[in-house]
Amino acid sequence: MVNIQEVKQRFKLIGNSVGLNRAIEVALQVAPTDLSVLITGESGTGKESFPQIIHNYSHRKHGKYIAVNCGAIPDGTIDSELFGHEKGSFTGAVNDRKGYFEEVNNGTIFLDEIGELPLSTQVRLLRVLETGEFMRVGSSKVYKTDVRVVAATNVNLPQAIQDGKFREDLFYRLNTVPIKVTPLRERGDDVLMLFRKFAIDFADKYNMPSIKLQSDAKDLMLKYDWPGNIRQLKNIAEQISIIESEREVSVQTLLKYLPKDTQVLKSNLPAIYSGVDEKTFNSEREILYQILFDMKNDMNDLKKLVHDIMDKNPSSLNTEETKQFLNKLHNDQEMSLTPAVPATIATPRIEVEPKEYLHRAGDIEDTEEIVEESLSLVDKEIELINKALKKHSGKRKQAAQDLGISERTLYRKIKEYNIS
Repeated sequence: MVNIQEVKQRFKLIGNSVGLNRAIEVALQVAPTDLSVLITGESGTGKESFPQIIHNYSHRKHGKYIAVNCGAIPDGTIDSELFGHEKGSFTGAVNDRKGYFEEVNNGTIFLDEIGELPLSTQVRLLRVLETGEFMRVGSSKVYKTDVRVVAATNVNLPQAIQDGKFREDLFYRLNTVPIKVTPLRERGDDVLMLFRKFAIDFADKYNMPSIKLQSDAKDLMLKYDWPGNIRQLKNIAEQISIIESEREVSVQTLLKYLPKDTQVLKSNLPAIYSGVDEKTFNSEREILYQILFDMKNDMNDLKKLVHDIMDKNPSSLNTEETKQFLNKLHNDQEMSLTPAVPATIATPRIEVEPKEYLHRAGDIEDTEEIVEESLSLVDKEIELINKALKKHSGKRKQAAQDLGISERTLYRKIKEYNIS
């Protein structure tokens, strides 16, 4: 009976978590057989160690072992890489070439990232698994091989099957014996053991004292989710070993090396409410309110401008140029002014037609009173709706378009405000 601790020492596996020990046990049990094995787990969990355990404790241990990263080989050449090709079968095929399945005969092939395999290649792989037969690219000759396949992936293959990206028959053929590698966040104190191992390794590599974690930093290590798993932990241990002069690592120091956007802790920390962007409008009502405020500001600006003109040089209002200016100003603001706003800036000498507010006699004091008019948004909303309906002779569709709201919203508001 193989001792698990011996396996850990031989293949440099660190940890005593239940998940790690169980994965090693399954690998040792399935190793003497020729069953296909599918290893699943998140990226960075160390899945590549288990095919080596299976191969080295099988009767194929004296045969070849090849690890192939299916995701790193372009779709156009992966068939040639796995199954070989004949001379002249495609541009660049200047010689016959054996593929991995031919080279590794009587050995073990590890197909990493099997979920990235193209569908056409999946068909060829299924045939090899079921019959041991394959054909080189560009050849009609059938070759035989005796290869054990161990595959690994971090892809949810059942979901990939539903999405039409992975063959269901190939999944069941590969998944004869499944091995699940647990993520680092579920391995408890293994995190601290791994960090200590990496710290010692980097101290030897860079000829410097080893870093050590303070108690609060250890707590953070155990609470952190480690989305990058062992690969992320190793990188952080190396960065701290090189960059930090203080060899006692505090929680403040550790936090500098944990990505801020992925610091998902297991503790129930209160969620940070970022608030709502003031310029983000989620409803037509808010948009309408903003328009009303803008109109109010424009109106006040207009009154102030006319007041300044009259105050500085009242006689200039008789000139043709002034009349044209006021006409233009009125036309620009016509859609912004509401009927409830009485214009009081005109004098009897100014004849600008048809401008209702200019016909009314008034003075600057009257204008000041207008500023104090009701600022009720509901009143403004009702006024605008009435104005739009009047402008379009009661045609609600055109009125809604003019108001910048949907016809359905206009109906709702008419009912809500009892507008006749």
